[in-house]
Amino acid sequence: MTSLSASLVRGALSSPFKRAGRPDATLPPGRLTRPAAPVAPGPLAAYGRICGFAESGPLPLTYPHVLAFPLTMRLMTGRAFPLPVLGLVHTWIEITPHRAVRPTEPVELAVYADGLAAHRRGTEVTMVTEARVDGELVWESRSGYLSRHATTDAAASPRSAPDAVGDLPAVAEWRLPGDLGRRYGAVSGDRNPIHLHPLTARLFGFPRAIAHGMWTVARCLAEAGHGAEIRSVRAEFRAPVLLPATVTYAADAAGGSFVLRGAKGRVHLAGAVTR
Repeated sequence: MTSLSASLVRGALSSPFKRAGRPDATLPPGRLTRPAAPVAPGPLAAYGRICGFAESGPLPLTYPHVLAFPLTMRLMTGRAFPLPVLGLVHTWIEITPHRAVRPTEPVELAVYADGLAAHRRGTEVTMVTEARVDGELVWESRSGYLSRHATTDAAASPRSAPDAVGDLPAVAEWRLPGDLGRRYGAVSGDRNPIHLHPLTARLFGFPRAIAHGMWTVARCLAEAGHGAEIRSVRAEFRAPVLLPATVTYAADAAGGSFVLRGAKGRVHLAGAVTR
């Protein structure tokens, strides 16, 4: 957490000097790694509680992303990273678990940046995270992060989750408190100002603090009770969840497609699970 706090301070200081959308922008080469280490039971339990996962069993499907977040932040706040980290919005994620990971297994982590792409609202970077146990690749993910800025490029995001909006039946309704962003930030370490308080969120164009995208997808997967049979998950964060909020989780009978809807049926998250 000390390393993560240092990255957050560095990101706050360096962001004003970085300009998204430069045509000559390049990404830092190589990858950042963390040697194999056991999973701390206290933070894992706190994460499980706020996301709704079971107290026992393998690591939650989304947890390696949280474990690797300090590495991700260190890379994105480094001098060679071209985008300002403050205000970055998580736009999509693809998760591929190669096998279930037990909490007692020491996990080695690696993170690297894989590409920049034009987005209709700015510039999007793809970040890759890998988790290994004894050299075996057990989990990996690809994520898109958007730096919003004025652009004349009308191209859509280069990657899209399945269109699962349809008429999926409602399964559960959740009332999300106004401090959810602060509570999840304390557990995950993701203290991006857009999640913490209405005043800091307004600095980046949001009328109120917004929920973390990774909380929404984790909560949906926890509600579905998805386990080791999953081969992949794809999700697109389509609209921010302004806190506080009441949202509805909907899914098909087979549990493949799912959405998170807000007021008037607005889709915040759309995704699909492959078994």
